[in-house]
Amino acid sequence: MRLENFRSFQQEVRIESGTVSVGGFLAIPEGAASIVLFAHGSGSSRFSSRNNYVASVLHEAKIATLLFDLLMETEEADRRNVFNIDLLSSRLVLATEWVKSRKDTAMLDLGYFGASTGSAAALKASVMTEHRVSAIVSRGGRPDMALDIIEYVEAPTLLIVGGNDYGVIDLNKTAYERLRCEKRLVLIPGATHLFEEPGALEKVSIIAREWFTKYMKRGD
Repeated sequence: MRLENFRSFQQEVRIESGTVSVGGFLAIPEGAASIVLFAHGSGSSRFSSRNNYVASVLHEAKIATLLFDLLMETEEADRRNVFNIDLLSSRLVLATEWVKSRKDTAMLDLGYFGASTGSAAALKASVMTEHRVSAIVSRGGRPDMALDIIEYVEAPTLLIVGGNDYGVIDLNKTAYERLRCEKRLVLIPGATHLFEEPGALEKVSIIAREWFTKYMKRGD
């Protein structure tokens, strides 16, 4: 029921600037005071079932969400772009500017949710943007790909990793040690990289929601 309710009020949008044009899904619950922008990774898009589920859980806390494609279709053909953190983070900055330019979202508190390489993009974009980012959550992410700027991240950052996601756990621990902001590292017992195990994604969503509601403005 969560996704059905969520999709009932989300709207399809286009984020455009110069030659860049990407699609997105914007959802603004009544009384929302904050918005979370989703940075997908590994070739995922606004249609990601996992991120849509997380977004639906955030909606229950009256948090608006923007899921959008970081890459255009022509760019997706080149697999290297999935790992181009500078490109991905610049698109997140562009989406942030787009959010701040709209009357219905300009005053909303900002948060970023990153998955896979999108996590590195979220960290880097938080440093690049001129707007204040209140909180960041990484799901199964690669924050280690943003080590060049990670010490400058100021937004409270939560790293969520599957307890059985061997290798990625160590990469997250390396990034965690370099973070100087308010931070937390959470391992989901028994979960692997995509959190496909029963109840795993729900745990991720609830923990993420708690983090965002702790550090971002709450809705009416």
